Amino acid sequence: MIKKLQVLLLLLFLASPSLFAQQKMIGNETDAQKEKRMEWWKDARFGMFIHWGLYSEGARHEWLKHNEAMTNEQYQKYFDEYNPDLFDPTKWAREAKAAGMKYAVLTTKHHEGFCMFDSKYTDYKATNTKAKRDLVREYVNAFRAQGLKVGFYYSLLDWHHPDYTMDNCHPLVQKDTSKANYARLSKGRDMAKYRQYMRNQITELLTNYGKIDVLWLDWSWDKADQEKGTGKGPKDWGSVELIKLIRKLQPGIIVNNRLGLTDYKDGGDFETPEQVSTKELEPYRGRTWETCQTFSGSWGYYRDENSWKTDRQLLDLLITSVSNGGNLILNVGPTARGEFDYRATRALDSMAYWMHANSKAIYNCTYAPESFKVPEGTKLTYNKATKRLYVHLYDYPDGKLVLHGYKGKIKYAQFLNDYSELLYTTSGDDVIVNLPAKKPLYEIPVVELMLQ
Repeated sequence: MIKKLQVLLLLLFLASPSLFAQQKMIGNETDAQKEKRMEWWKDARFGMFIHWGLYSEGARHEWLKHNEAMTNEQYQKYFDEYNPDLFDPTKWAREAKAAGMKYAVLTTKHHEGFCMFDSKYTDYKATNTKAKRDLVREYVNAFRAQGLKVGFYYSLLDWHHPDYTMDNCHPLVQKDTSKANYARLSKGRDMAKYRQYMRNQITELLTNYGKIDVLWLDWSWDKADQEKGTGKGPKDWGSVELIKLIRKLQPGIIVNNRLGLTDYKDGGDFETPEQVSTKELEPYRGRTWETCQTFSGSWGYYRDENSWKTDRQLLDLLITSVSNGGNLILNVGPTARGEFDYRATRALDSMAYWMHANSKAIYNCTYAPESFKVPEGTKLTYNKATKRLYVHLYDYPDGKLVLHGYKGKIKYAQFLNDYSELLYTTSGDDVIVNLPAKKPLYEIPVVELMLQ
C-alpha cells in the first residue's frame, strides 16, 4: 500500500510539480496560527493607503522621475525645497477613522528612494530637508492614538541609490533601452550592497517604531522579465532571508505577496490585485486578498489629474471587495504641504457618511453562503458570527424586494441605517420584503436580514 501511494505521489508530481512547489515553507507556522494572526485584518476589511514623497511637489504622478527620465541631479530640487508645513498626522488619522478605515499604510520609501524616516543609512531623508522631522514617527504616533492599526510601505526599487542596478523601470534607461546601456549604467553598482541597505532600513522600521501591523513591500517583476535581465525578483532582493528577518523582528506582522516568493506557501500573507475592476475581483473569492485602489488615476498627488471616482464607484469597490471575501485599501496622495487634497477629503467624507450608518455590513463580513441567491440589482455580504445577511440595494426596488428561495431562512428584516422594521410576506419559496417608496438617503441602502 505504501509503495502504491509513493508511486501515485510521484505521478502527481511529474504531472504538476507546481502543485507541490506551492507547499514549500520558509517558516513553520500552521494554518491555524496564521488564521489567528490574520484575524483582525480580515475583520477590518477597510484601510487607508498613503502615498507621499518628494513627487508631491512635482504634482504630476509618483512615477514622475521615471516618466520624465530624470537624473538624481535633476530631481534634487524637490529634496531641496521639501517643506510640508501643514502636515498634521492627527488630522489624517481622524479622517481615516471617520471614513471607517481600521488600518493605514504609509510609504516610508517609494521608488524615488527618498526616506520619510530618520534612517542612519542614508542622507536622503526627511530629517535632512526643510521639514527637519521624522514624518514616519509622527504618523505612527497619531494613527495609534486614534486606535488604528499601523502599516509601512517600503519600495524594493530605488532610483536614487548608487548600488541599485538597472531594470526596465529605472529612469536612466528610459531613453535608451539597449543592453549596452544597461551594462554601462550598471557598471560599478553592487546589488549585494543594496540588499544589505534594504535589510538595514527594514530592520530600522521594524525595530524603532514599536509594533507594526502590516508591511507592504513593492515589488517583483514577472519571471519573463527576470530571465531577460530587465526585471528583478527574489534573488535580487534576497527575499527568503528578508522575510525571515521580518518575521523574526515582528512575529505578528502581516506581509503582502510582492517579494516574488510564489513557490512558498508562506511567501506572503495576502494577494494584492491593483487598480482592477470590481468584476475582476470575483475570481479571488475564497482566497486571502486586498485590492489597492486610488481615488483617481494616480497614487501620488497629481494636481491636474481629473479621473476621480464617484462616490458610488468607491462604495461599489468596498462592497464588492467584502462580498468576495477581501479587503479594500483606498489611497490618498497628500499635497507637498502635507494636507489631503480637497477632492480626497470630499471622497473620504462621502465614505464616512455611508460607513457611519452601514459599517456593520462591512466589518467582520465576507461573501454569503451559496444557499442564498443574490437578488437582481443587489450584492450580498454576510456576518457568520452574528448570522446576519446584508442586502446592498444598488437598484432601489419599486416597493418590493423579492428574495427567491429565502422562505424559512429569515426571522426579521430592517434597514441597517436606522434599524427601522421592514415587513415581509412569503409566496411559495420566496420572501417579499416591503420597501417604502422613498429611498433612504444613502447612495446604496442596506437591508439587514436576521437569519434563522
